[in-house]
Amino acid sequence: MKKKSLLFLLLVLLMTILLSGCVPGDGSYSSDDPANFLSGIWHGWIAPFSLILGIFKHNIRIYETLNSGWWYDFGFYIAIIGGGFGGLSLSRKRSKRKKEK
Repeated sequence: MKKKSLLFLLLVLLMTILLSGCVPGDGSYSSDDPANFLSGIWHGWIAPFSLILGIFKHNIRIYETLNSGWWYDFGFYIAIIGGGFGGLSLSRKRSKRKKEK
């Protein structure tokens, strides 16, 4: 059990380090080149990591303010609902089914 916990902790740490280079608010977008639909999807997927990083770095946000408008919003919310937090709820359902068997 401890090996699984340690592996999970190392995986979360590695993912946080890898994803910190592509978070919203890092200055990679401008008014001439705003974040688009695909950026919205990506920022939605990494929103939990961005939220944690935002605690320690004040320029990091979970949402890019320099975006293309409605399409960015659409991609962001689709990723939040379907890929980000939605994936967590699916894993909980699977673990409950395993316990019932």
